[in-house]
Amino acid sequence: MTDAAPPPAAVPWRLVLLLGALTAFAPMSIDMYLSSLPSIGRTLHAGPDQTQATLAAFFAGMAIGQFVYGPASDRFGRRLPLLIGIGVFVAASVVCALAPNIETLIAARFVQALGGCAGPVIARAVVRDRFSHADTARVLSLMTLIMGLAPVLAPQLGGVVQFFAGWRGVFWSLVIFGALIGLWVIASLAESRSAETEAHARSENPLRAYVALFGMRRLMGYALAGALNGAVLFTYISGAPDLVMGTYGHTPLVFNIIFAFNAVGIIGASQVNRWLLRRSTPDQVLSKASIASIVAAFLLTVAAWTGWGGQWTVMPLLFAALSIYGLMGGNTMAGALSVDPRRAGSISALMGSASFGAGALASWAGGLLHDGTPRPVAGVMFACLVGSALAIFFLALPGAKKVSA
Repeated sequence: MTDAAPPPAAVPWRLVLLLGALTAFAPMSIDMYLSSLPSIGRTLHAGPDQTQATLAAFFAGMAIGQFVYGPASDRFGRRLPLLIGIGVFVAASVVCALAPNIETLIAARFVQALGGCAGPVIARAVVRDRFSHADTARVLSLMTLIMGLAPVLAPQLGGVVQFFAGWRGVFWSLVIFGALIGLWVIASLAESRSAETEAHARSENPLRAYVALFGMRRLMGYALAGALNGAVLFTYISGAPDLVMGTYGHTPLVFNIIFAFNAVGIIGASQVNRWLLRRSTPDQVLSKASIASIVAAFLLTVAAWTGWGGQWTVMPLLFAALSIYGLMGGNTMAGALSVDPRRAGSISALMGSASFGAGALASWAGGLLHDGTPRPVAGVMFACLVGSALAIFFLALPGAKKVSA
């Protein structure tokens, strides 16, 4: 690990905007339709468990599909798999909009995620193709700024579309979104995969590539840290509605404001990360942010279990713990991608799938422990951040003596 950060490269804003838009497929597809779930249930004569299954199916598709697009983008280039994925997303969104029953919608949501996950996987690989380790962390922070707008704007946009066009109109909006992004890729995204990456991918079976990656201790450290850090966000997303509107009795409008405010905190922290990277390496920022996250989560857990200060203590500490995600997400991803740039696509897929898998487990644990208090959310978040810190300090950083260029 080097002692000083190299000077930052100039920011190619057009490319960053496009890559940021590619990472927005998941938040747009999730957050835009959440307020439509009751309407979907009434129209398709489905219960809450079935409408929630449309969300679970999307998460499953996001986790599984990434394992395909990663090696495919290393072998066939970034553009072709990306355009295929966007095409699948658009087609599945049409089926969602026309779904005659809940079973069709659940299946279409799974396929929609299989297509949409190409965006974030390949966007991260493109960043590593074009930038060094330190600059990768900076660009990923910029992409977080763009992607972070989706959780802020998508619920409001989805509510407006639903009001005027119903829940089917929300999915037609996603059809338009996917088509526009596809045209943008065709017009603006040049192929970035290196000849070395192509040659290596063609000489290696994708399964062997993943086996090799699982054998890299440093990569596993970054992957576990990134996945457990991401699980904190999933725990919050799954538990926040009941906590804010159920436990604390706030209205849906107040919930949307709190949700947006916490998203702004994550975005702001990601931009602080860009400033810190002018003076420190990604690993240095990551180690300090990890300690800060544990402190915030510990205080949150104490407040949740003692009840001291009620929501006026819990909510600010929750904001602090979530905001630190903006300091860690880009740096764990940049560290992982620096381990073996020849397998950037496969590493990006592994990181994304691990995050969704850990997030699903953390959300399940939070639901299993649900007791109508903030204790489960705080406890799961604290456990995840302790695990993330252990992975950083005992797996990732000990092997980071030399940073790949």
